[in-house]
Amino acid sequence: MKNVNLFLKIFMLSAFIIATTMFTYAQVDNEQKIIELINQRFEDLGHRLDMIDKSIDDLAWYNRIGDIAYIDKVYITGPPPANIKDPLVMGAANPVRFYTYVFIPRDIDPQKKYPLLVLPHGGVHAFFNTYHIHILREMMTQQYIVVAPDYRGSTGYGRKMYELIDYGGLENQDVKASRDYMIENYEFVDSKRVGIIGWSHGGMITLMNIFEYPNEYQVAFAGVPVSDVVARMGYATDGYRELFSADYHIGKTARENIEEYRRRSPVNHAHKLQTPLLIHTNTNDNDVYVLEVENLIRALKAEGKKFEYEIYKDIPGGHGFDRIDTRFAKETRLKIYAFLAKQLNPPRLLKTIKDIDKAAYRPLEFEK
Repeated sequence: MKNVNLFLKIFMLSAFIIATTMFTYAQVDNEQKIIELINQRFEDLGHRLDMIDKSIDDLAWYNRIGDIAYIDKVYITGPPPANIKDPLVMGAANPVRFYTYVFIPRDIDPQKKYPLLVLPHGGVHAFFNTYHIHILREMMTQQYIVVAPDYRGSTGYGRKMYELIDYGGLENQDVKASRDYMIENYEFVDSKRVGIIGWSHGGMITLMNIFEYPNEYQVAFAGVPVSDVVARMGYATDGYRELFSADYHIGKTARENIEEYRRRSPVNHAHKLQTPLLIHTNTNDNDVYVLEVENLIRALKAEGKKFEYEIYKDIPGGHGFDRIDTRFAKETRLKIYAFLAKQLNPPRLLKTIKDIDKAAYRPLEFEK
């Protein structure tokens, strides 16, 4: 009898332990789901705030450059998504739709032909914004037509667009699609005078476009360009790396699939260069370290390519040293415009700081 009672006590104690353990695991699982749900809600809120930010910034364009430019925002398409999770879902393989900004100087003659500048924005996830306002005013004053695509992965359009990101991949074709759109739809755009210009990630897209489509661009400028994604993963933070290894993006780390990261790196396409190219970098850049750009420069030289470059030494402004509004930045942009003009021959050319200032505040008084 005592053995039976002991057995029952052991059985009941075991059952109690199992039950409490299962309850504890259920609690942990439930808590984990709650945490995941809260995180997703915060991410959704972040995307909604990005959309509000984008809408406000769009209004600012008309206020700050509408006096000298016609501004439009068109909806065009690029290739289907890079990662199609379920190809059987209706429309899963449809072309990706994205917005593209168009800027046309108000004082052009529609009966003539004008050069086109393609201007992809920077940032892993970002959008084309009024950070570029003075640069756009300078371009409008020179009578460049400008197209600036918010390619796949751009923010301000919700989670779906954000997760379409294909860094170093199909985003390059989106930018090329914006170039093609302009030539196909605007008769005053000269298909023989097309340049591409970008900084940071936009500089990387610039490089990849001229490497892949050398006959479509007559000149290119790449400022502080992401040049070696493998090297970048070596010095980047864990949070930055996770943007690439996310399941909706590359899905693996550089260690797990180094060839995929190499494929997306301009440094590994240096042998393709045919387009006149100018590269700028800055030794105190704390975003795109100078070592990346130096790797690209060495690769281009090893391939015997002709190009121009300048490595600036510790210029104030770091990553954005030539995009801000200091005198040095303006002088640097004059060099960029002079380089572009050799191939694109704009109707007007900014040559002095005085010209830059007129473009910023009194562009219609520009002296021919």
